[in-house]
Amino acid sequence: MNTETFFKLTYGLYIISTSSHGKMNGYVANTAFQVTAEPPQIAISCNKDNFTSHLIEESGLFSISVLEEQASSELIGLFGYKSGKDLNKFENIPYVKGKTGVPIVTKECIAWFECKLINQMDVGSHIVFIGEIIDYGMLHETKDPLTYAYYRNVKKGKAPKNAPTYIKPEDPVVAESRSDSSRLQKYQCLVCDHIYDPTEGDPDSGILPGTAFEDIPDDWMCPVCGAGKEDFEPYN
Repeated sequence: MNTETFFKLTYGLYIISTSSHGKMNGYVANTAFQVTAEPPQIAISCNKDNFTSHLIEESGLFSISVLEEQASSELIGLFGYKSGKDLNKFENIPYVKGKTGVPIVTKECIAWFECKLINQMDVGSHIVFIGEIIDYGMLHETKDPLTYAYYRNVKKGKAPKNAPTYIKPEDPVVAESRSDSSRLQKYQCLVCDHIYDPTEGDPDSGILPGTAFEDIPDDWMCPVCGAGKEDFEPYN
């Protein structure tokens, strides 16, 4: 069986937020979908070990912020790869409080929904929370939402042909760079497992194909989670 089959399912990327007893937290999810129209209800899936899942169960409330296509790796890294048990994710992030008091992230998001929990289902490793929408709003009407396909294929440096960073494979300069860099060491992010491949570089960050990891500027960050260069180790 080909596991790539699962990537043919379509998803978006969202920040799910909640608060309970004065503690706010949120996480990045790719599972949020409308299940009924009247009353309007949305379902989300949350890992049982996720700190946010416990807060949702306590408060019975959550919000969904729809990430824009150009959402930064720093924002995704903060909410997607760090635990709210160790830090306040909202300390330097623009947000508003909804009717129920739950935080709603507005930074690099295009729309939001505020929900009250009406049901939940244990599905093993995750809990599916079903919430009735009690309020919602648009932040940017013209911006596109971030899809998981875009996040996977573009944020990791595999730019499509219509992307401004796309470089033709037949370009002799690129071909030479790829040939020269074939012996270069790959590095793996210890936070999110992203692989830096010198044959691809990181064009979105100005790192050209053929650039050795050692030659990347010290202030470069992982394009997926925002971790620093020091959080990478050689990968074989």
